[in-house]
Amino acid sequence: MGDYVIRATAGNGAIRAFAATTGELVQHARQVHHTSPVASAALGRMLTAAAMMGTMLKGDKDLLTLQIRSLGPLKGIVVSADSQARVKGYVFNPTVDIPVKYPGKLDVGGAIGEGYMSVIKDIGMREPYAGRIKLVSGEIAEDLTYYFAQSEQTPSAVGLGVLVDTDTSIRRAGGFIIQLMPDTTEEMISKLEERLNRIPYVTDLLDMGKTPEDVLEMILGDMQLKIVDRVEASFYCNCTKERVEKALISIGKEELEKIITQDHEATLHCHFCNKEYHLTEEELKTLLEEAK
Repeated sequence: MGDYVIRATAGNGAIRAFAATTGELVQHARQVHHTSPVASAALGRMLTAAAMMGTMLKGDKDLLTLQIRSLGPLKGIVVSADSQARVKGYVFNPTVDIPVKYPGKLDVGGAIGEGYMSVIKDIGMREPYAGRIKLVSGEIAEDLTYYFAQSEQTPSAVGLGVLVDTDTSIRRAGGFIIQLMPDTTEEMISKLEERLNRIPYVTDLLDMGKTPEDVLEMILGDMQLKIVDRVEASFYCNCTKERVEKALISIGKEELEKIITQDHEATLHCHFCNKEYHLTEEELKTLLEEAK
């Protein structure tokens, strides 16, 4: 089926909604970063949220970054997305291993612990927009719900889930975001609250074979639900050797000369996709000429 995000409206435009299935891209991230089950779940939830939030961006070159810095053993997570739901990300401590919350429930909140979440949007302005909140639970969905209410004044319901199989591979991943616009009626709000209180966990729905469309139908089906579009989602890193070379040139002539004299080579590592780029002494000397 492939990973994708759907965007929708309901209540004659008073509600906007997003839902996603992201199992393949989360599995790719797990393989790239060799994450433990709880790290896979944390990173997968963030990647899923970023894919949906990325489709909220309006410009083709707009970028979104979600960051968590925390005191728990996971230490932190960084994820970015563009408006085409292309995401990339990493966790600071990919091998973290802590006891499960209860059988079948990984303790993502315990792995993250206390800390802060930042949401940074680069939408072509002079300075990126940045919002920052203290983590509510570390479970990520609750933290994003709080972020939307506090930083964007948009009442929202966020559901995120990653189901890790017994062999540590990703069995299911996905989520939804429901947002209330200013003209949402009290009747709609009451109906939504009731539905959201009764709906199964996202991972259970996906494991039952439910699609993102099915999930939104269960929540908003009798409220003029209208699917606006569907965007393919993927794990995508735009690092290249050319970009690495430009980064080395940007550090300046003196630093480049120091690398050539002391190390005679350079190896740069991309945190997002774990690729390594090796440059020989001759290649560094060529870059030095360009930096002069």
